[in-house]
Amino acid sequence: MGPFLYLLGSIVLGATGQILMKWGTMQPSFAAAGSLWMKLAQAALSGPILAGLAAYGVSAALWILALESVPLSKAYPMVAAGYVLVFLASVWLFHEPFTWTRVCGLALIVAGVLVLAQS
Repeated sequence: MGPFLYLLGSIVLGATGQILMKWGTMQPSFAAAGSLWMKLAQAALSGPILAGLAAYGVSAALWILALESVPLSKAYPMVAAGYVLVFLASVWLFHEPFTWTRVCGLALIVAGVLVLAQS
């Protein structure tokens, strides 16, 4: 697996981790846990939250492998692609609002990443 695939895998798994953890916090058992400690205990028992943390762990491992060959100043801006993935998944899976203001913000992020990638 080449450095680009490590980088891509890290970004996709990072976004997947966010989505899974959000899904875990939407479960009735998580919402019913009142205090911070009860919520943390519930998170430790939540399949989606644990899967999200696992996705983060694999994402970190792939990130480390990517950094072996890719300069950090080029790799790190690519993480912004995760913002786009999370936005699209949030609209599709969680029915979060799709607004043109958010789309314009994401377009600015993508444009910035493209400018950095050209340097």
